[in-house]
Amino acid sequence: MKKSVTVSVEAEKLAALEMYLGQKNMKLSGELEKFSEQLYQKYVPSNVREFIELTAAKKPPKKPKSIAPAENENHSEQ
Repeated sequence: MKKSVTVSVEAEKLAALEMYLGQKNMKLSGELEKFSEQLYQKYVPSNVREFIELTAAKKPPKKPKSIAPAENENHSEQ
């Protein structure tokens, strides 16, 4: 499960950052995801990372919720 993190940045700095990243066909969200992965690799001990990977691999994928057919479909054709 992914979670969101909120970071406060001055509007002018954010606009400049997004503009210059855009010139290199990059997105801020992608760069922040890469950086968060670097932080994770740097600070979380390898045995903990291995444990997290093992537990994530054991979890069965979530089943998609089935969509019930609309009750009105049969009545609208008449």
